[in-house]
Amino acid sequence: MLQLCAKLPQPFTRNILRTKIIIALFAGVIALLFGITVGSVFISPVSILNVIGHELFEINLSEEIAPAHVAIVWNLRLPRALLAFCAGAALSVSGAVMQSVLRNPLASSFTLGVSSGASFGAALVIFLGVSFFSFLTLPILGFIFGLATILFVIAIAKKLDIRMENHTIILTGMVFALFVNSVTTLMFALFREGTERMILWQMGSFAMRGWHTVFILAPLTLLGIVFISRYKIELDIMTFGEEQAQSMGVNTNRVKLTLLIIAAALTGSTIAFVGIIGFIDLVAPHIVRKIFGTAHKYVIPMSAVAGGSFMVLADLVARTLTSPTELPVGAVTAIIGAPFFAYIYFRKRES
Repeated sequence: MLQLCAKLPQPFTRNILRTKIIIALFAGVIALLFGITVGSVFISPVSILNVIGHELFEINLSEEIAPAHVAIVWNLRLPRALLAFCAGAALSVSGAVMQSVLRNPLASSFTLGVSSGASFGAALVIFLGVSFFSFLTLPILGFIFGLATILFVIAIAKKLDIRMENHTIILTGMVFALFVNSVTTLMFALFREGTERMILWQMGSFAMRGWHTVFILAPLTLLGIVFISRYKIELDIMTFGEEQAQSMGVNTNRVKLTLLIIAAALTGSTIAFVGIIGFIDLVAPHIVRKIFGTAHKYVIPMSAVAGGSFMVLADLVARTLTSPTELPVGAVTAIIGAPFFAYIYFRKRES
């Protein structure tokens, strides 16, 4: 296949890539529409567009649209679908960066302990009753502890290995994640009250999240993706190995540190608001590289689109499969992602 692509003229291959991008963007829009239309009450895409136009631009509302449908679209489904898309985009881009920087297809912010740190922060809020800034208490502490975890892991890895080899960072993250998880488990045993809320948070959900969460998470996600995109050339070079990257003038330690922190911040800000949702940061980037190649000017934005689309559909399954009850979206992504994780792992061992 590679030999065939090499023989094709460049304009032809660019056209193929452009077509794939258009299809991916179209699929993302379709996923968002599905996330809004499907539910206990079906609302047509035309009605959805009419409601959005009415709310944003004061376009006249069709007489066929009931007031209840306006409330369902604007107050419930639209912010939920957008939040799911932002969360999936942030997690997928974070995973793509981790895999490229550490040159490991199984690497992610979760394997480096970000989710463990965020869980510990959430446990402090839920079990000990820590409170400030009202509803932002849990997201703020979850984000702070998640980011602090990756900073601590990097500091320890640098102490152990001044060159910050990839395997040192991964092993340090896994060990520290196990330690933090054990402390959180101890809190489960000591504080019975709030256990159910903590378990639900750890399984991830977009329920009862409104526009205020979208307005916070969407700019953070966009800012993180734009910042990471500035390092697309360095990411391309570093995939060939650190020694070669250094010989080409890349300060690998500085770039690696910066990208790991930004990727962890993306993950931390996401799970702080919606809970822990795993595996999507492994699945989406892997599929994107298969379809669009390894150039990060495509991998980063397409990972955002693929991850966002996948998350919207996963949330759709979570809230409709056992309606009127709702499944944790983290359980849905795990059912899909766990076998995929095993596939990548065993394929990596065979190669």
